[in-house]
Amino acid sequence: MQQLASYLSGTWQNGRGRARTIHHAISNEALWEVTSDGLDMAQARRYAIDHGGSALRAMTFVERAAMLKAVAKYLLEHKETFYAFSAQTGATRADSWVDIEGGIGTLFTYAGLGARELPDDTLWPEDELIPLSKGGGFAARHVLTSKSGVAVHINAFNFPCWGMLEKLAPTWLAGMPAIVKPATASAQVTQAMVKAIVDSGLVPDGALSLICGGAGSLLDHLDFQDVVTFTGSAQTGQSLRVHPNLVANAVPFTMEADSLNCCVLGDDVTPEQPEFALFIREVVREMTAKAGQKCTAIRRIIVPQTQLQAVSDALVARLQAVRVGDPAQEGVKMGALINHEQRADVQEKVNALIEAGCEVRLGGSADLQAAGAFFPPTLLFCPQPDETPAAHAIEAFGPVATLMAYQRREHALQLARAGQGSLAGTLVTADGALAREFILGAARAHGRIQVLNEESAKESTGHGSPLPQLLHGGPGRAGGGEELGGLRAVKHYLQRTAVQGSPTMLASIGKQWVRGAKVQEDRIHPFRKYFEELQPGDSLLTPRRTMTEADIVNFACLSGDHFYAHMDKIAAAESIFGERVVHGYFVISAAAGLFVDAGVGPVIANYGMENLRFIEPVKPGDTLQVRLTCKRKTTKRQKTAEEKPTGVVEWAVEVFNQHQQAVALYSILTLVARQHGDFTD
Repeated sequence: MQQLASYLSGTWQNGRGRARTIHHAISNEALWEVTSDGLDMAQARRYAIDHGGSALRAMTFVERAAMLKAVAKYLLEHKETFYAFSAQTGATRADSWVDIEGGIGTLFTYAGLGARELPDDTLWPEDELIPLSKGGGFAARHVLTSKSGVAVHINAFNFPCWGMLEKLAPTWLAGMPAIVKPATASAQVTQAMVKAIVDSGLVPDGALSLICGGAGSLLDHLDFQDVVTFTGSAQTGQSLRVHPNLVANAVPFTMEADSLNCCVLGDDVTPEQPEFALFIREVVREMTAKAGQKCTAIRRIIVPQTQLQAVSDALVARLQAVRVGDPAQEGVKMGALINHEQRADVQEKVNALIEAGCEVRLGGSADLQAAGAFFPPTLLFCPQPDETPAAHAIEAFGPVATLMAYQRREHALQLARAGQGSLAGTLVTADGALAREFILGAARAHGRIQVLNEESAKESTGHGSPLPQLLHGGPGRAGGGEELGGLRAVKHYLQRTAVQGSPTMLASIGKQWVRGAKVQEDRIHPFRKYFEELQPGDSLLTPRRTMTEADIVNFACLSGDHFYAHMDKIAAAESIFGERVVHGYFVISAAAGLFVDAGVGPVIANYGMENLRFIEPVKPGDTLQVRLTCKRKTTKRQKTAEEKPTGVVEWAVEVFNQHQQAVALYSILTLVARQHGDFTD
């Protein structure tokens, strides 16, 4: 039998020692032997840092984002290879789609976030200037920089592709190499994807390592520059979190653990309403997708006492119609568990729930002698949920959920929170007031809550679908971690540092101009400069313009804005202004008239305006002047060789009056032509 090799120190390596066997979930055929015994984990870490880490840190955030996109495209072209391996785990095609293409989609999402929202630099200024002195000569800013260590990702068996990619995306975007340790039961699927990434040549040598087997002594070699992320059982995660070396070196540890997630039916919903059918559909889908082997799966079904029988009957009817078997056969909707060990574990947990007082309404036992690791959809009922702590603590990690009833709304909230921390919850209701009450009472125990009704169901991604834009994690039993969540996840692999100094010094450090820093002026208008020629701090001080009552009247007629503070002399005199004031939008229009260069040049278009604040009122007779300063630049990658090379420039605009008082502050974004392209196929 062939051994499943690890990829460490830039080479494929076999371990030496006692091996575990991976079996086919349907046929129970022995597929691979897995061991990492004898592999040099210290050297693997050092290689990843010296080669992958140094290469990634030398790339800008935008360049790393481009790398993510290229990897995603490559994996999508080779997806059928991964589907073939995924079928060995008992997953249906639909199950595998979430794992494979859902994971690849996460890479695409983070590639877009990095390209649009992060600087084309290796340092990320996280916030705007924070003044620390009256005179403005001393200030601070928080900056984010890449750690010089390695990210160790310990993943669960249920999503061997998505589980790896959803961690790799923010890790690589942050500039850290990764050592991936998948769960052994489905390691062949992860290895197939890692091999594809390595063969693509799209990531630096050492940026990705793979351990097939145990982590060995790896955690013993980590220090404060490293990061550990874990997905799996709460028990295993808790034992790893207190690893002596991780504690001694304060190694950041992010944990996402399985939890007893709930789906709650609002007491406003009756069987005649569309929300009732949505509730039944959502529960059945979450119980049977991936054969219930999902950390976000619905484990507790919480319904009003008045609807208990109707819900039970509907669930039993729908679950009985689910065909379980080999996903290769037509009509099969639910496949097998990952292996015989998992099947035995699910049976043990179901038995424990029954012994604790739960009743079986459907399923409940598997044929433990069958070759395939099948377990039937199982619906349990807990008649006394307040007196049965096991119903909120024991998780059967398969197609198993427990039905329970609540007497009143506060009781429903108590049951929702009884899981002691969940990744996800769903409330099905048509009542907005009830939804708010539920969020206020249950959000503190959940990482994500879906409120489902007829309107949102048309496009809902479902209870159990983590989205890269949203937080994936939860408090308490769920681990207290924060995976995904857009750019929040990237920050877990970066070091945040408060930097103090003069505004000019902070601008130099961040390569972004900040208010109060020195500027550079020359005879060439900034709008006449190509993207490459512009530098943060390049500035223009415009001529002056005096506001008149005619300006107010003309702008009111043109815009249709006849607000009393501009047009009613008597009412304006009684207002906080004491007299008529100029329209704020005319102020910024007049400012544009002062700083815009009218001729054809490198500036192509105005992308938009951000952070507009009106500071002081402008009155007839006030004289305005504008300072326009290049704040930061971001290169836009070319999608085709024919596309014009461009970049986005953010300009700081300060409009001030004859007393040198700022009357308006804002930023504008312009699309500026580049002199040289960078398209690579």
